[in-house]
Amino acid sequence: MSKRTIDAFFKPTTTNSAKRAKPNNDDTPPPPDENEDIGPPDTHPSYPIPIPQLPAYISISLTHGTPAKEGHAISNQPDLDLLYFRPYITRPTANELFKFLRRELPFYRVQYTIKRGGVDTDINTPRYTTVFGVDDTAQWTSRPTTEQSESDEETSPPDNTTTANPPNNHQPFSNLTLIETTSKTSIRPTKYQYTPRPIPTCLLHLKNLIEITTGSRYNFCLVNYYSSGNDSISFHSDDERFLGSNPDIASLSLGGEREFLMKHRGAGTLATRPIIPVKVPKASPLKFALSSGDMVIMRGPTQTHWLHSIPKRKGDAVRGRINITFRRAMVPAGTNNYYRYNVGCGPVWRWDESRQEMVCTGDGGDGDGGAGGDGGLKEGVDE
Repeated sequence: MSKRTIDAFFKPTTTNSAKRAKPNNDDTPPPPDENEDIGPPDTHPSYPIPIPQLPAYISISLTHGTPAKEGHAISNQPDLDLLYFRPYITRPTANELFKFLRRELPFYRVQYTIKRGGVDTDINTPRYTTVFGVDDTAQWTSRPTTEQSESDEETSPPDNTTTANPPNNHQPFSNLTLIETTSKTSIRPTKYQYTPRPIPTCLLHLKNLIEITTGSRYNFCLVNYYSSGNDSISFHSDDERFLGSNPDIASLSLGGEREFLMKHRGAGTLATRPIIPVKVPKASPLKFALSSGDMVIMRGPTQTHWLHSIPKRKGDAVRGRINITFRRAMVPAGTNNYYRYNVGCGPVWRWDESRQEMVCTGDGGDGDGGAGGDGGLKEGVDE
């Protein structure tokens, strides 16, 4: 069955947010100012390195230039509900953001063991990964916990400094701690197998803009770096139980163009297959050529019924690519899963400008190497 292009399926759509910025067709970002003061980098005990804030010329372009084009809904196939921005960020700004994130974020080449057919199998993740965020049951706060407030109420900042994600830039990241969302008390030390990390300002700014566009809320940023055509992710779906039903996942591409393939599951998994056989409408595979700045929102029943992948591609023309997915984990199983398979216990990798490649720094990740997640890992969990 041949793969179908998606251009013919486009139809304009609107989102459920009145605040969403109007499309901006200006492809020229402001020139960088080498003397600008962008403020101190974000530091936190969970960060292996300080993470700088976005240069003003990038942050201004993002604030006033997204979405660059209207999103188009694609729902012409069974169980498919996509919103495709081509692009969401103008190409010049997206390329500058790509270079910034590749240079400034800590990455990992995670290794882990899973059981396949009852046999332990070692997996070497075929791409560089990193992750930030925490699930809905916990919050980052810079104010005292309930126990501390009882002893010194006058030291508590206003209630609006406690959010599901880090407060604004005026709150020092180094002071952020985790509390229970419901009780507002400190989380127990054994709640997570891996140390959650607050979303840094450079990604938080982007997350907030995408939330305005989609009307959804996210608490995780998963970042993949594909260094060449050999880096890939196999067919999978992001349908883990910790994401809840019909999750809304935003997938943003930066840097080199790569193919994004989608195919229908067919009759469904054991969990979704009906007891009485029913006739399932045929669905054609889809192929997207995702360029820098493009964004695909996968929502509704898409994750339950469709698989997606980034296949290997040969040739020197394949450039490095970053993919960022924004998603919302409901319970601690999501936090454990994401940190196990995107940070793990291995060393940190950093981009070396002089060598034009990722270099291992020798600094290790954290966690106890436990099972993590809900035991339902598929080799592709990150895009």
